Amino acid sequence: MTTDFIVRQWNAWAPGMSSRQDWRSRHDHQAFIPTEKAAVPMTVPKILQRRLSPLARAVFNAADACIGSDKALPIVFSSAHGEVNKSLEMLKSMQKGEDVSPTAFSLSVHNAISGLFSMAYGNHQEITVIAPGQDGIAPAFIEALGILLEHHADEVLIVLYDEPLSDFYPSLPFALNAPAMCALALKISLTGSGLPLRFNRSSAHRDDGEHALQIFSFIKFLVADDRSLALGNHRHSWEWHKK
Repeated sequence: MTTDFIVRQWNAWAPGMSSRQDWRSRHDHQAFIPTEKAAVPMTVPKILQRRLSPLARAVFNAADACIGSDKALPIVFSSAHGEVNKSLEMLKSMQKGEDVSPTAFSLSVHNAISGLFSMAYGNHQEITVIAPGQDGIAPAFIEALGILLEHHADEVLIVLYDEPLSDFYPSLPFALNAPAMCALALKISLTGSGLPLRFNRSSAHRDDGEHALQIFSFIKFLVADDRSLALGNHRHSWEWHKK
């Protein structure tokens, strides 16, 4: 599989990293600010703002800059773990014999953030939520490019997001954990202005960690002068090339 596409617009958020200049000047050893929460766009209704977890706030913050006011786009949400930390807290409450509200449960499922996003922006277009397991960020690109190639839309929004897992979950033998919460939104198309990229399968055997780690690698690729990026694990590897 080899496909050319255009990154029309992108935006990312992590604690202490709220602009492209922040990402350009970031060094690999730089610490994040774990207590910082993403600002919620003012266009989000107050009743929904109260329901947003820190991870959901990061997603809304990153994606809002890529949403035009004139039209709704198909969206591909991709997260390895979603709101699994919230699910863990519910399980702990149940273990203590405490009641769990239906609202709390509904906001902990894997597609909770996409549902809130659809309501906040009145988006009734096709929305896909991916849990890619060990396959990293590539499945989100495959899904989004499929939508474009099938002519279902002229543009698609990809939203990649994850947060550090609770210490309750073992990280070995896989590289699961990210250095911080992060959300990356990319509006892509097959034509138009922007950053042209080529996406193709690679035969290389790689071990670049899972989804949460690969998000940071892709942001670094977007802001750096590097012309290509390869990401994968022991099963599948993919390459992105700047044209």
